[in-house]
Amino acid sequence: MPAKTSVSLPEDVKRRLQVLDEDGVSEEDHVKEKLRLVQDFLHVDAQDQLSSLEKEMNSSEISMEVYISKVKALLGKELSLENGSHSDGLENGKTNGFTNGSHKDEDGEEVTMDVQEEEEAVKSPTAPKGKGGRRSKANSDTKKSPASTRVTRNSGKQPTILSMFSKVQKRKSDDLNIESTNGQNEPKKEKENEKEEEVEAEESREEKRLKVESDETAAPEESKTDVTKTVSAAKPPPPKCPDCRQYLDDSDLKFFQGDPDNALDEPEMLTDERLSLFDSNEDGFESYEDLPQHKITNFSVYDKRGHLCPFDSGLIEKNVELYFSCVVKPIYDDNPCLDGGVPAKKLGPINAWWITGFDGGEKALIGFTTAFADYILMDPSEEYGPIFALMQEKIYMSKIVVEFLQKNRDATYEDLLNKIETTVPPAGLNFNCFTEDTLLRHAQFVVEQVESYDEAGDSDEQPIIVTPCMRDLIKLAGVTLGKRRAARRQAIRHPTKIEKDNKGPTKATTTTLVYQIFDTFFSDQIEQNDKEGGLKRQRCGVCEVCQSPDCGKCAACKDMIKFGGSGKSKQACKQRRCPNLAVKEAEDDENIEEEDVPVEKSKKVSQAKRKKQTQIKLTWIGEPVKTEGKKQFYTKVSVNEEVLELGDCVSVSSEDPSTPLYLARITSLWEDSSGKMFHAHWFFRGIHTVLGESSDPLELVMVDECEDMQLNYIQGKVNVTYKRPSNNWFMEGGMDKEIKVIEDDGKSFFYQFWYDRDFARFETPPTIPPTEDCKFKFCASCFQIKERAEQETPRAFEPLEREDSDSKALYALACFKGDQFRVGDGVYLPADAFHFSVKPASPVKRSHRKEDVDEDLYPEYYRKSSDYIKGSNQDAPEPFRVGRIKEIFCHRRSNGKSDTSEVKLRLYKFYRPENTHKGVKASYHADINQLYWSDEEVTVSMCEVLGRCQVEYGEDLYESVQEYSSGGPDRFYFLEAYSAKTKSFEDPPNHARSAVHKGKGKGKGKGKGKGKSSAAQETQDSQNEPQAPKVPKYRTLDVFSGCGGLSEGFHQAGISETLWAIEMWEPAAQAFRLNNPGTTVFTEDCNVLLKLVMSGEKTNSLGQKLPLRGDVEMLCGGPPCQGFSGMNRFNSRTYSKFKNSLVVSYLSYCDYYRPKFFLLENVRNFVSFKRSMVLKLTLRCLVRMGYQCTFGVLQAGQYGVAQTRRRAIILAAAPGEKLPRYPEPLHVFAPRACSLSVAVDEKKYVSNVTRGNGGVYRTITVRDTMSDLPEIRNGAAALEISYNGEPQSWFQRQLRGTQYQPILRDHICKDMSALVEARMRHIPLAPGSDWRDLPNMEVRLKDGTMTKKLRYTHPDKKNGRSSTGALRGVCTCAGGTPCDPADRQFNTLIPWCLPHTGNRHNHWAGLYGRLEWDGFFSTTVTNPEPMGKQGRVLHAEQHRVVSVRECARSQGFPDTYRFFGNILDKHRQVGNAVPPPLSRAIGLEIKKCVLERIKEESSDEIKQEKMEVSD
Repeated sequence: MPAKTSVSLPEDVKRRLQVLDEDGVSEEDHVKEKLRLVQDFLHVDAQDQLSSLEKEMNSSEISMEVYISKVKALLGKELSLENGSHSDGLENGKTNGFTNGSHKDEDGEEVTMDVQEEEEAVKSPTAPKGKGGRRSKANSDTKKSPASTRVTRNSGKQPTILSMFSKVQKRKSDDLNIESTNGQNEPKKEKENEKEEEVEAEESREEKRLKVESDETAAPEESKTDVTKTVSAAKPPPPKCPDCRQYLDDSDLKFFQGDPDNALDEPEMLTDERLSLFDSNEDGFESYEDLPQHKITNFSVYDKRGHLCPFDSGLIEKNVELYFSCVVKPIYDDNPCLDGGVPAKKLGPINAWWITGFDGGEKALIGFTTAFADYILMDPSEEYGPIFALMQEKIYMSKIVVEFLQKNRDATYEDLLNKIETTVPPAGLNFNCFTEDTLLRHAQFVVEQVESYDEAGDSDEQPIIVTPCMRDLIKLAGVTLGKRRAARRQAIRHPTKIEKDNKGPTKATTTTLVYQIFDTFFSDQIEQNDKEGGLKRQRCGVCEVCQSPDCGKCAACKDMIKFGGSGKSKQACKQRRCPNLAVKEAEDDENIEEEDVPVEKSKKVSQAKRKKQTQIKLTWIGEPVKTEGKKQFYTKVSVNEEVLELGDCVSVSSEDPSTPLYLARITSLWEDSSGKMFHAHWFFRGIHTVLGESSDPLELVMVDECEDMQLNYIQGKVNVTYKRPSNNWFMEGGMDKEIKVIEDDGKSFFYQFWYDRDFARFETPPTIPPTEDCKFKFCASCFQIKERAEQETPRAFEPLEREDSDSKALYALACFKGDQFRVGDGVYLPADAFHFSVKPASPVKRSHRKEDVDEDLYPEYYRKSSDYIKGSNQDAPEPFRVGRIKEIFCHRRSNGKSDTSEVKLRLYKFYRPENTHKGVKASYHADINQLYWSDEEVTVSMCEVLGRCQVEYGEDLYESVQEYSSGGPDRFYFLEAYSAKTKSFEDPPNHARSAVHKGKGKGKGKGKGKGKSSAAQETQDSQNEPQAPKVPKYRTLDVFSGCGGLSEGFHQAGISETLWAIEMWEPAAQAFRLNNPGTTVFTEDCNVLLKLVMSGEKTNSLGQKLPLRGDVEMLCGGPPCQGFSGMNRFNSRTYSKFKNSLVVSYLSYCDYYRPKFFLLENVRNFVSFKRSMVLKLTLRCLVRMGYQCTFGVLQAGQYGVAQTRRRAIILAAAPGEKLPRYPEPLHVFAPRACSLSVAVDEKKYVSNVTRGNGGVYRTITVRDTMSDLPEIRNGAAALEISYNGEPQSWFQRQLRGTQYQPILRDHICKDMSALVEARMRHIPLAPGSDWRDLPNMEVRLKDGTMTKKLRYTHPDKKNGRSSTGALRGVCTCAGGTPCDPADRQFNTLIPWCLPHTGNRHNHWAGLYGRLEWDGFFSTTVTNPEPMGKQGRVLHAEQHRVVSVRECARSQGFPDTYRFFGNILDKHRQVGNAVPPPLSRAIGLEIKKCVLERIKEESSDEIKQEKMEVSD
């Protein structure tokens, strides 16, 4: 017997050790405690080794982690045999964490015990140098080398090569259990033993270095027995193979077919002269420092039961023994055929598999390591081919993904799918196309590859893992982050040789002014952040990365004090950058919840200024100029020897010393019983506006706030100057060099604007000349406040004497909110102002939940618990009621005087088509502005009136109904009267028609007649002004124009003609040209163009004429903002990204050209990015340029499209123009999509919309949008077809327009893969149907293959079991443990990933969702994908995704509008566009402003002329 056999431990120590193993203490404590227990029983040499280790640690030669892992290994070796005699530790499936001493179980089958726990393999202190570019040097950070990725099993003592040889003759080749693992137990010569020890120590170190998937730290096999017991209540899940985890009843489970007779065992094969590396002389092995390498072809990999199985699904890492048979060839032979090879059988077990880079081509080299050699794989055997193809597929897939994302960091998940589906796999891989299923199938691996790519990157680069695309993939596929990094604590260089792409966006071209505003603001901000040390980024604390120790080797660690660094950089260890945190931060920034329930507008509370009185000397100067009652008014006062006059500005100190001084203008001075007083008209500092900290510290704004106060509050006089724009303002673009407007002397301030605090509007201050008699007490603020109150109160004028009655006084005219109302006018009222006598058959709010669902066939249906259907109009409010004024009156008081405080209206009610007994169906075919006269009357209070409209009898019109209706939004017509009693339609009575022009123009309006009120209006208007002025069309530059949605709406509004457009993406630029042949479209980077213009060029390189300063009157565009989401605060990296962003370039365009109007359109979150910093700086630039400006969020669905799309719109108007308001909603829309308020610095802003969520018209539905389009199939590709029918709805009539020979273009849809098509075919047609309605069954696909049933194999902690007792989990994570890669399932009708991650993502409601005929579209995306961000993209009745034309209609594009390129190009053009109806509504508001200005100027001219005449 060899001297060193085993350590004999007393029983109590053994028991203590066992208890210790069951305790969940930390590894360090575990090892130290174990050492304490067994130290005295160890061999002498082991004790020597321990003490030398301790010395090394104390002298800091090795770190604590390394010390612990070495001690652990040593103890493991020492205690191995002792432990081997105990089999009780194995009974319960636990591993004792010692060695591979394997022994027979009761069944006589071998059980190999698990070795050192995973972490140990992780903290390898020594990693042998790489050879042949494969073994990676720890932490080498280059991305470029074709590094290797190794995945190993967690083995302790591998039997050595020598021990194998000594027993070759004993092996029975047919025995499936390698007995030789018991090698250590066999008695051997002492010398051999020692030699073996050395090799073993070296090897075990090598093994430790290798990768371990740290899924289960406990048992590799969860105790199967427990599981089955609990399940027995329900149907037990089908049996799985305990080794390879495949289902035994799976048709795809294949057995290894057996080896040829001449196949050799591994040791024999390795010495075969055909491989001629060395003969069986032992010295050959000894002198060889690394394992020999061979190539293998015709290989199959199988477990010890002979099941063919994949080697990349975590089995090797879990110590499942996998073997392979093959033909082995020498390393230099590149030919995969069998000639010249050595047939070999049952090589292995495999200890590790690895990838080395793409070998100069498309294919990655994959290899195995066994105890004897490394093998590089060539071609699989025929039966193993399909399994191996998946492996290659996932490696190639990760290459595509990393390369794509590296160049397109802003790509969405849909873009990635598009890339994958259009990539042709390289020749020689036996699969013909990639699908979404492929991507989801390999998501875990792909994400791990992305992580390793990021790890090797620079620390200041934004990692690819947080791109929107990866975040969606991680959520959808349920990927566990940080898994592989924790398991192998050395930087894995990226296996796919990817050259870094350094082409960023071009540097932004900016004007000096814009640059300075951004630069000065940011250098301050960033310095501030650095001072605060930035916000400490928290960790998620649960992922394995967070829980691992610092590596001690990366640059960040070397700087740490504990590793002897300076401690300045305060960066986390590179190996420990928490991936969950990065992804979560990026998420938070984007998720401002889409579905907010609208919030009531809060009442405005003027914050009382808490002021402080000061002791001062006060004396009046001069006599009182006027006395009113007890008040004596003065013009001057002396305060502490300083003379103050009316109109001077003063500071008032606050009670709170940290608050800056309040500033006010004195608008009157007087003395009365309260003492010496003044009236203060307050200024606001910029910091109190929406600009917040970005504002100019010396800039003030005027506000409508004022108060009376005592003079002794005054601190002192200050200088406030009004900075008016220069006379040559329009031509001074880009000239401002200084941010500073005035010097700061502590007492000087300036203002340019009046500011509205609720709507965040900066406007030119109003000029209100005081009248003579009150100039001593005139306050502009009081005046404005009073005027507003006046408008809010209804007033009646022009009493009608002859028609008076005792109880009421009648009037001919009423004024309210600046509008005049006469008898006969149409008015809008809220929907609850009156009701109709017909109760329409209200659609029953039926729950779409069916109770009696077969849960075995529809296992996911239980997830549909809520009644809310995405995209449903069930909660949409009714549009405004319309009435015609019959009388305007006030009640008389008892004394006969009329009570003018309450003006009342007597109205005739109009019915809309849906208010009649025919219900909603009637409205679908009728015009949206068609009404029915009724003789029903109602009395309402004037205060309820929401606005004025025009309602005409169609026969009395002097133009066609179409022409009349297109004249403006507030025009309605009726052709019939409706009687609710008889439920019948009849001719309207005489009094409903015009009294004046009765009977004229019966020809539906081609005739002469004028409607009554339109005639009245004509006469009324003709008295006021000569004729309606024509609004000039503004010369417009559309930047980032896309295919032209924004311009199209402006053209429809008649406010602009787009002469120039800039669009970098060629297909969209071509589409713009097709629709606007007169426009010069520049297909280049906007920065390059601006540079040319600013340097004085007149044309670009293609000879296109550039717009010059003074040419552009209107600037509109939507600069792309990707990359702002992500981190919430700016740091130097995100800042430089922002400084070079297109927003900055776009503002520079504005500064250079100084257009009269400016519009910036963006996603809703533009106003929230970076704590609203992006918004504030944008407004700050506009304010500094001298623009009046404001911001708001609009919902496109309220302006006439069947789609929810919230957009941030920034509007600006040059000095001299009027700043437009936001358009009032035209259509009612689902309230939960209409929360449009924005919180900036905790203050809530709303756009100026006064009528709230109401609308003039009913909502537009999917049916309105596309019910007339002919049926097409999945993949339909005919670019031009005929409509096959008439338009059905008003909306369709609008969009089809008046084409002479109607032809339907672009009614084409994406061709989805066979599996996706089958899923779409099985989604029911009921509203609210989505993936949760899919049946779990096998179906034959159109390509002839069969799908599989989804298997539910795990208990689900959250959802329990189904009514039939079936399990509901598809992965171990459903029970709260980490995911197991072996649980993934593919090619199932119900996509496995959705139940896998559904619990954390609202059950993925809406994926594979159908549109609902009566509902609306989710935001139209750039690529309709059933599992994309907006998964509701299936047609309401057909089994396909929506077509390009359907998407274009959901955006409100006319059918004649052209798109360009392939189908995905067209989808992207549509999805990125601004809906024309939205931009049209904004355009009409701009038009109103221009008209107002023209009117004012002409009335000023008339006044001028009159004055000159009188002179």
